[in-house]
Amino acid sequence: MNASKVEGTYFQRASRWKLIVILLLVALFVTVIVSLNIGYAQIPFANILATLGKQIPFLNGYIDSSLVLPRESAIILQIRLPRIIAGVVVGAALAASGVVYQGVFKNPMADSYILGVSAGAATGASFSLLFGSGTAIFGLRLVQVAAFLGALFAMFLVYNISRVGSRVPVTTLLLCGIAVNFFLYAVVALLEVIAGDELHAIVFWLIGGFSNVLWSDIWAVLPFVVVGITVVYFYARDLNLLALGEETAQHLGVNVERVKQILLVFASMVTAAAVSLSGLVGFVGLMVPHITRLVIGPDHRILFPASTIVGAIFLVVCDAIARVIATPFASTLELPVGIITMLAGAPFFIILFRKKKQSYAL
Repeated sequence: MNASKVEGTYFQRASRWKLIVILLLVALFVTVIVSLNIGYAQIPFANILATLGKQIPFLNGYIDSSLVLPRESAIILQIRLPRIIAGVVVGAALAASGVVYQGVFKNPMADSYILGVSAGAATGASFSLLFGSGTAIFGLRLVQVAAFLGALFAMFLVYNISRVGSRVPVTTLLLCGIAVNFFLYAVVALLEVIAGDELHAIVFWLIGGFSNVLWSDIWAVLPFVVVGITVVYFYARDLNLLALGEETAQHLGVNVERVKQILLVFASMVTAAAVSLSGLVGFVGLMVPHITRLVIGPDHRILFPASTIVGAIFLVVCDAIARVIATPFASTLELPVGIITMLAGAPFFIILFRKKKQSYAL
């Protein structure tokens, strides 16, 4: 194949990727707008768009003020929009980190919590809810700070235990992650036993949800998610080469150990930020990258951004479903989104395992 054909193929592929990303972003925007309409109080779409438009300086003067009602604005801007944006941030973060873990471990069963990140977050959050409920640090709720630090501590603990000289074998990393997960979840179980009146708060956080999310919570974790996703995206080509095998990637110029270290650190940071905001929302990092890979293909240069957007859409939809189910009981019931993702994820995991089980046979 001559150079002109190669160049033409590349630009054709790049154009297709841009179209995919644009269509997914449009789908995300539509999902957010529709989700703003879902809830106990029905608000017309015209009023929703007018309320949002009033927040944009250059559109402010073109909006019909009669469509912007104080009560509806409060519901949209202070109740629904924060939890929807939280769903976008958390869904994008978990899906993005899931792509990284599945790429590094070359295993579609790998997900965002594989290095003990979820167990570390659960331990930190449980301690804070039990011994420091209501405490704030620099304006941030202690449960968020404790969950974030606990998740990072677990990841660094697993990484350092697995280190063999200057290398970190993938198998050792997985086994250490499983061991640390069991240990930390045992600590969480112990805290639940002695929790007393705080047991409900701990269990509710462990399920995962957005019912108490504030704008300040979102702004606190957003920089970690944005920076982490941006850094990882620049290593999409290295993820492609790692898929060929570590020795092959090394021969092609990839500093395998350093790339693995960077990818795992930033993916874990993104996961830690996400779970500190929402609690333990399961299966997003497992399902979304795998489904997106089946549709888009294995090239991480498009798989990574596509999975990130699909993850955001998926979690916003799950949260909307949770609110639809809870609407008839709005005064007495708040259904955590983690229940919806687990109900969707468990059957998916079983189907995936049945399709892959031959590859695990000895």
